[in-house]
Amino acid sequence: MTAETVETETWETISYTADVVCIRGADVLMIVRGDAPYEGQLALPGGGVNRGEISRVAAARELLEETGVVVDPADLVLVGVYDRPDRDPRGRVVTAAYVVTVPDDTAARAGSDAAAAQWVPLDAPGDLAFDHGQIVAHARSIR
Repeated sequence: MTAETVETETWETISYTADVVCIRGADVLMIVRGDAPYEGQLALPGGGVNRGEISRVAAARELLEETGVVVDPADLVLVGVYDRPDRDPRGRVVTAAYVVTVPDDTAARAGSDAAAAQWVPLDAPGDLAFDHGQIVAHARSIR
């Protein structure tokens, strides 16, 4: 193929995020979303990966910003990459999801764009935003 015959592909803009399944005993840490979509609904702490940042570091940073919980990025274990095209109503968003276990006395408080932070039962976290229920289920299976 010559340069004259190369077709230009149309690339879709994709957002890259990182989410954390933070487990304390038999509970998992959730935020109450403060913004649309899914405003007021439970979701995993997480958010965008910044330029020059790797997803593991972004996951630890987002966990801290949204819940006040500090973890070492090296302690995060990859659950999987979630890239279903319709997983976020705002557009194409691919997330790297991690799991981490924290001490039983770990406290959480809402920060950043989280309206609240709360510990909920890991085995029954409720109706979660996006595909976060699937992510929690996968994290439980590898834990």
